[in-house]
Amino acid sequence: MNVRYVDAHCHIQFEQYAEDDIELIEQMKRKGVAGIVVGVDLESSKKAIALAEKYEHLYAAVGLHPNYESDEWYEVSKYRGLARSSRVVAIGECGLDYFRPTEVNEEVKEKQKEILNDQISLAVELDKPLIIHCRPSSVKATEGKPSYDAYQELVVILKEAKATYPKLRGDIHFFVGGVEEANALIALDFALSFTAVITFARDYDAVICAIPLTSILTETDAPYVAPVSRRGKRNDPLAVIDVALKIAEIRGEDPETVRVTLLANAKRLFSL
Repeated sequence: MNVRYVDAHCHIQFEQYAEDDIELIEQMKRKGVAGIVVGVDLESSKKAIALAEKYEHLYAAVGLHPNYESDEWYEVSKYRGLARSSRVVAIGECGLDYFRPTEVNEEVKEKQKEILNDQISLAVELDKPLIIHCRPSSVKATEGKPSYDAYQELVVILKEAKATYPKLRGDIHFFVGGVEEANALIALDFALSFTAVITFARDYDAVICAIPLTSILTETDAPYVAPVSRRGKRNDPLAVIDVALKIAEIRGEDPETVRVTLLANAKRLFSL
């Protein structure tokens, strides 16, 4: 298969694709779209591997999402076993979410940090990149400045880990932070990935223009956030083509040059 695009983060193992997943996966192949199918808990991680082992243009990531931590006790041995599959290219998605939990208190935050650190250790042990979910309590300006609290705390965690484990690396999925947070994460060897939300919202243009193209990845987070051409409908990894084109437009750069660089970025980070 001639890979032209990589969707660095999709969930096509979810039930939204139960009726047409084979057809969609074949469409991806025809369009040259490879995808990293990302787990959010043990069961979805197993399903991600099953797809990746069946289709050469799919890969898997295994991890426990912070919003699923109340439903599952994180057992590193189980994820270690899954991650030994040759089709697993990353650990995640894991991270911090200060937006969705019903109550975000210090106990919730500490639990999220503890499980994130466990997954950082596993990624280092297996020499795989992380896929990190990070959502601040609010990105709307309060007193003139947005709150990027989860990103700021994530940077502290990753700095500490990086000092001990210099090979630590990964991707910050669905990045919604500012330029300052972006630069801090890039300095720690993390790429930033953007979804099709950039096709209808201008909130991310400044960051996309400010950071090096070599630090950007494309993703869809499918089935969520379909591009402007399909707003309100189920998303799928084919939308990564729209994302790549929009990044080129926002940056004012040649679309083919951007496509080739974005492809190389994903191949390099995930050793595809």
